[in-house]
Parts: sequence; structure tokens; C-alpha cells
Amino acid sequence: RRLRAGAMAGFVRELERRDGPALRLEQRAAGGVGCVVWDAALVLAKFLETGACPLARRHVLELGAGTGAVGIMAATLGANVTVTDLEELQELLMVNIENNKHLVTGSVRAKVLKWGEDVTEFQPPPDYILMADCIYYEESLEPLLKTLKDLTGPDTCVLCCYEQRTVGKNPEIERKYFELLQRDFELEKIPLDRHDKEYRSEDIHIMNIHRKQTVGP
Repeated sequence: RRLRAGAMAGFVRELERRDGPALRLEQRAAGGVGCVVWDAALVLAKFLETGACPLARRHVLELGAGTGAVGIMAATLGANVTVTDLEELQELLMVNIENNKHLVTGSVRAKVLKWGEDVTEFQPPPDYILMADCIYYEESLEPLLKTLKDLTGPDTCVLCCYEQRTVGKNPEIERKYFELLQRDFELEKIPLDRHDKEYRSEDIHIMNIHRKQTVGP
């Protein structure tokens, strides 16, 4: 089923949780793609709630966090989370962290991270990297891949959730992204029957991604 978020732009989006009150996520009517809760973010946030990945006391980093939905959900599940995005989205991230801090059982903070730039302050590598709908601009593919390579350690699990889009250049960008990704990473698709029962859709995919293990010289 479709989980349309767009119509809610500029309003608070509620995301139910299995245990306790819903997350309340502010969106912005203006300001581009980072300002609404996209379907892939809902699907990934609800997948985290299934308990498939143990998050308690784990170090989690969200890339291209936008409203922070996924990272904040991880923090309610006990993770220590850093949600990252560009400078212009920090205010929205702060608002949403503030609105939901009473539900957080781990910790959550927002920081600026521009793909392709230095990631020293985000070391050591996190246990998990979360990404929802981060592949839509061709020019951001290389910087995003550089950041992923710089951030991941041998044990980092990257969860990448994306909506398969069939219009325009989307299929081509998607193909190129996974092609480039496979040079350094192993990809495994998480079957639909392991997604949340309600928050799932045939064209929204979750990939489990790990660094390829380098064999000796």
C-alpha cells in the first residue's frame, strides 16, 4: 500500500510506535526534499522496531537524515544516535529531537555532515549507518560513496532503504549507484516478509550492506 507523506508537508507527521506514544515529526512545506518524511524513512524506521537489528547501546549514524525520523526511532530503541544532514536542515532536526526527547532511551544529537568531506569527527566507525532515500541526484553518488567508505569499519552494518522510482533518470541513477557500491561492499536485500507488517511496499527496498572483507596481500 502507498504510504504517501507529501500531502502532510508543513505539518506534524505522527509515526506510531509499537510501545508507547507516537513520534511527532515536524515537516516543512518549503525547502526541498529533506523537509518531508518520505515513505522509505517510514519503512526503515518501522523495520528497526521489528528488532531484526539489536540497537540498544549501539553507535548509530544516519546520513541524509532530513526530518530525523529514522535516527530518532533508533534512539527510542536504545541506540546512541548522531543524525546528520546539511547545515540548512539542522534547525528542523533540532526541533524534532526536542519534540521527541521524552521518548528517547538512548541518546540523539544532530551534526552537519556534507558527503565527500572529512569524517574524522565521526570516528570510530559506527555499528550502524542508516540511510533512507539518499539516492536521487547523480552528482551526489560519488561523494556519498566516498563518505560510506570513510565511515564504515569491517563490522559496520549499513541499512539503506529506498523507493524504486521508474520515472526519468531515476532507474539509471539507481543502477549506477549499486554498480559503484558493489566495488567495495557486499549487498543483501532484506525480504519483504521481514519488513513491518503495515509499513511495507513492493517498491520500497531495504538493503543490508557491509564492507567487503579484504583478503591478505
